[in-house]
Amino acid sequence: MRQFAGTQSHRTLDKPIVVAHLTDQHFGPATPHDLQLEAVRRVNEAKPDLVVLTGDYVAYSLDHLDEAEEVLSAIEAPTVGTLGNHDHWTNPHEVTRMLQRADVEVLSNAWTTLRVGNQDLQIVGVDDAFTAHADTKKATEGLQKCVPTLGLSHVGEEADLLWQHNVPLVLSGHTHSGQVAIAKSHRFLMGYLAGHRYVHGLYGQREGENEGALYVSAGIGSSRFGLRLGKRAQPEIAMFHLGVEPTQMEEPEQPKPALHQRTTSEKTLQRRRIQALQKQRAHKK
Repeated sequence: MRQFAGTQSHRTLDKPIVVAHLTDQHFGPATPHDLQLEAVRRVNEAKPDLVVLTGDYVAYSLDHLDEAEEVLSAIEAPTVGTLGNHDHWTNPHEVTRMLQRADVEVLSNAWTTLRVGNQDLQIVGVDDAFTAHADTKKATEGLQKCVPTLGLSHVGEEADLLWQHNVPLVLSGHTHSGQVAIAKSHRFLMGYLAGHRYVHGLYGQREGENEGALYVSAGIGSSRFGLRLGKRAQPEIAMFHLGVEPTQMEEPEQPKPALHQRTTSEKTLQRRRIQALQKQRAHKK
């Protein structure tokens, strides 16, 4: 587990709360069932106040939804989640229903207020940006500025917009840290080739007037092959201690700058929308 302090929340929380982050579980043949069980066991052992999930529960089929429901149902803390690109490539409605059966509250371009540790916490969930389903403006409409807020987005680049809407900490996944992170290979593969500004780890800043932090997790599972090489690409559970100053606990890394900017064109987004619909239809045949 990687342990991090929270951000803006320390200004309004009466006492710290602990949030566990799981992402990219990819229930299926490329991710061992024992690994899925161990991840949930460790989360439950840590006794967080809240568990958040940021998408890609499936790989390329719905064949393992029963497994996903069984494992996710074992999470003991209140759980909130968003969808990822693989969920949209298969059947987002079936994946959502599975999550709901597992007692996971699904946020699709929406926000909710939970009573966590006897305190209010707003949670914003942005739908998957890779398949062009994200609508940050809709997701943040009506947010209360005086209430601590946590953002969830499968793709880390949505943090840039969420910060502008007073969401100071965003948790994401999607990249798997490249799955091969030897030297700086993950930065090359997922950054310079795939065009991601945020590949893995902590970005932004958690103090001062321009607060805006993002954590991109390497996730738990694999979609195609189970090989993960390098320390930064290993399966990961991240724990966040909201209401704790960054200087008050030892952390595994300091925030790093974003990589080069690459804007996704509207033409590319439209192509991805169409591809997602085509893949969904193929799964229904």
